[in-house]
Amino acid sequence: MELPQPKLGEITAITIASPNLEASLKFYQILGFTEVMRFDFPFPWIQISDGALLIMLRLDKKEYIALTYYVKNIDKITTELEQVGIKFSQKPQANDLVKRFVFESPDGLTISLVSIIDGFAQPPGPTMLTMPQSDMFNPEKYVNKICGMYGEFAHRVNDLNVSVSYWEKLGFKALTKFESPYPWAILSDGLAVVGLHQTKNFINPAITYFASDMKDKINKLKNEGLNNFEEKMGAGNITLTTPENQRINLFSMGM
Repeated sequence: MELPQPKLGEITAITIASPNLEASLKFYQILGFTEVMRFDFPFPWIQISDGALLIMLRLDKKEYIALTYYVKNIDKITTELEQVGIKFSQKPQANDLVKRFVFESPDGLTISLVSIIDGFAQPPGPTMLTMPQSDMFNPEKYVNKICGMYGEFAHRVNDLNVSVSYWEKLGFKALTKFESPYPWAILSDGLAVVGLHQTKNFINPAITYFASDMKDKINKLKNEGLNNFEEKMGAGNITLTTPENQRINLFSMGM
């Protein structure tokens, strides 16, 4: 499968606001993440990764989740986006040392572009999108042994075709598109993977993992005291609610 070249930046992450960074870190460590780096500028933050997915936890009591890109030539990229009709809801001030641009998809998903910081790097491990198909049913090949393969950053859309056209402006390509059990598609720009779901089955965006042995993984997490989850279509599929009130799906392959 030939993936497009990323248009928005060189590194991608999911940014999550946390009211308690240490509590959040402990939670994600249970799910197979480790701390990559931390700093207190321009606000306290901890960067974590499971080897395939990068998450930026930032200290903030207000709930927030966004698809974030770290960008080398941010002025050039943002100018090009404005030329194709992207409107930014937030732009940096002239004296900001770290530039940050924010905009929203037609369905309300926040996307942020941030000038790149020295030391940041894209995790090298394969996601479900880049793994050989023969490895997808071999748990020993999963980078994250706790949760499985990172699959998508899923969110609900009102009109799949309208949303696909919008994401194409951002350099994404629809890799798969289905009509059952509702209209949905998986898109990627070569870095990030987003799932567009035209459904009322869920409301909030969700980080989604898949595994061939997910039922066993879930049982192990339960035995270790994990709670605050909802079962979806059987014990092999759950949606976790994180300490930041965000969602993580742990789904069995072929659900």
